[in-house]
Amino acid sequence: MRLTPLLLMMLVPAVVSAQQKPTTDYAPVNGLKMYYEVHGSGEPVVLLHGAFMTITNNWTGWIDELAKTRKVIAVEMQGHGRTADIERDISGENLADDVAALLDHLKIPKADLIGYSMGGGVAMHCAIRHPDKVRKVVVISSYLRRDGVVKEGQEALSKFSAEHFIGSPLETEYKKLSPTPDAFPRFVKRMVASASKGQSIDADKLKATKAPMFFIHGDADGIRLEHVAEMFRLKGGGTHGDLGPRSASRLAILPNATHVTLMQRMTVIVPMVNDFLDAKP
Repeated sequence: MRLTPLLLMMLVPAVVSAQQKPTTDYAPVNGLKMYYEVHGSGEPVVLLHGAFMTITNNWTGWIDELAKTRKVIAVEMQGHGRTADIERDISGENLADDVAALLDHLKIPKADLIGYSMGGGVAMHCAIRHPDKVRKVVVISSYLRRDGVVKEGQEALSKFSAEHFIGSPLETEYKKLSPTPDAFPRFVKRMVASASKGQSIDADKLKATKAPMFFIHGDADGIRLEHVAEMFRLKGGGTHGDLGPRSASRLAILPNATHVTLMQRMTVIVPMVNDFLDAKP
């Protein structure tokens, strides 16, 4: 199995912005030294990248746009980018606890979260496990359970190995940024093992969360549309807004968009995200 051209496109590192350089540092959280960057000023929003990814190859252009009106905190989670791996499961629960600990470290009582793919799952876990720290959540192309992914996607991920990434921008970026640049094969193996266990977010616990959520998906992004509808309904969606109260949560399905190309639709998505985050209760 080879990486498709579209997947390789997703993994191309971002062009360095000409805007003001961010504040960068490492936060001691739960045994990690988590790398983070702070851009702009305003209400805080935390960006949570997808599996195998980094700040530089996940958020091309997004940070500059969001930082025009917000304090953007971009992180690199356990084993990713400049954050070293530790002997601990790379699970949604653990990563969510790291995000909450980072907010404590930065003395930020509450923030909005934007998560892509794996990061979307982490954001939902964070809203469940640390409700007092989460104001609103944007979930981009993620899911509650492994059965939310189409069968072909489940099978493809289970077969990934470091060999499939040889020469790819993802491997190049890992070796460039990681404090353990020779550990890429082990990193891929750990990520595949984690994904094979299947992300599991309890539907009742998601339903009970207070933070409004905005689910953003592509019409061909590999997440079953029935599963997308299930998540939205858990957060109060599916009602007739002209005949009664509407949910504070939202749903967007972008046409002609895959799991990869969805992130290239920044000019469409960011205004919708800003409108959601700015909306009053």
